[in-house]
Amino acid sequence: MSTARRRIGSIVALLVLAAIVALAWYLTHRPAPTTGPGGGPPAAARGAGGRGPGAAARGAPPSTVGVAAATHADIPVYIDALGTVTPIAVANVSPQVSGVITEILYKEGQVVKKGEALATIDPRPFQATLDQATAALARDVAQLDAARVQLERYQTLLKQDSIARQTVDTQDALVKQLTGTIAVDKANESTARLNLQWSHVVAPIGGRVGLRPIDVGNYINAGNATGVATITQIMPIDVQFSIPQERVQDVKDRVASGATLPVSAWDSGRTRKLDDGEFLTLDNQIDVQTGTIKAKARFANKNGLLFPNQFVNVRMLLRTIDAAVVVPVIALRHGPSGDFVYVVNADRTVSLRNVTAGVTGVDNVEIAKGLSIGEEVVTEGGDRLKDGARIQTSSDRAAAASATAPGPPAPANANGARSGRGQFGGHRGARSEGVAQAPANGNAPTADAATPK
Repeated sequence: MSTARRRIGSIVALLVLAAIVALAWYLTHRPAPTTGPGGGPPAAARGAGGRGPGAAARGAPPSTVGVAAATHADIPVYIDALGTVTPIAVANVSPQVSGVITEILYKEGQVVKKGEALATIDPRPFQATLDQATAALARDVAQLDAARVQLERYQTLLKQDSIARQTVDTQDALVKQLTGTIAVDKANESTARLNLQWSHVVAPIGGRVGLRPIDVGNYINAGNATGVATITQIMPIDVQFSIPQERVQDVKDRVASGATLPVSAWDSGRTRKLDDGEFLTLDNQIDVQTGTIKAKARFANKNGLLFPNQFVNVRMLLRTIDAAVVVPVIALRHGPSGDFVYVVNADRTVSLRNVTAGVTGVDNVEIAKGLSIGEEVVTEGGDRLKDGARIQTSSDRAAAASATAPGPPAPANANGARSGRGQFGGHRGARSEGVAQAPANGNAPTADAATPK
């Protein structure tokens, strides 16, 4: 009896083990459903990122990238350089006469005009010299007049043969001598007058006055090195910068055509524009050490933001390329065969396309050949791509997530079941076997309604 029981137990155990093996084989080898509940994609497909049926068979999941369309745009061609602000003129105002400074008529840092008084040297010695020269001139003029009268008398007597010719000739020489003396007197008077004028030191140019090098009461010599003031012209003002020798011909061609080349000056951080000006001229030789040539631009500097010897960043607009096919700079990539872009196809795959790049702007780059207006190219995430790779954008991911998100629950009926389904999930109607239906008025069910039929 015990042996029979053991055999029956062994058979049951083998049957249970076989059932478990069969169930495991079925679960691991059953085909994936083609549709999920409600006709949507299966849950396994939704878990794989919403790629749909057969996505695993097509390889790796799509990469999320940024895209942009090729457009028409005007690309400005700039020449950027580091420049130095140089004044048009700097005057070290030195006195032309020597003397004691009696007045300083300017303030340090003041902007003066041409001819404005700066300082005064004691004028009294120069006034005395002028008076002396004027008196000498008057004396010699009187002597000349007397000599001329005497010469006329001698000439009359000579005609009457009443005087010797030698006397007439001597008087004529005296008149000529006095005429020369008067010329010297006039020159002395002019010199004295000019020295008196120079005792009032005036500005030879307009500009900004620097720090005062001398004070009132000091004696200053003519031609003193420090002078009485230093004036720097700041309005207008120039900026000197260097451009590559390869750009020389382009600049010359533009200038020869009569074009005005705008130039802007920026601060050291390129965050603030200081002033706008225009190109002035090129130097006459190229620096063999750097392969550049010096250029100069002129600025009105009405706001006074450009200061002499200041370092600035210069940007000169050479020309503008009109209606070029452009893409963002980050869309252009470089490979062994040259420049290329990833073009987005209609099936959300990418194709590697070789292009010919043109001028590069600040944000965009010109595509001279290989791309048409409206075509989309990959801008971000292209390092993970290869020809034929599948992609998706952020908007694609958001749309897929919203499509696979569960909808709102159906409203419940009076007995707590979902709309259109029975209490146990089947399409049975409002009443199930053994369960009384609640009346519409909300009253308790009657005994007849609770009795099964």
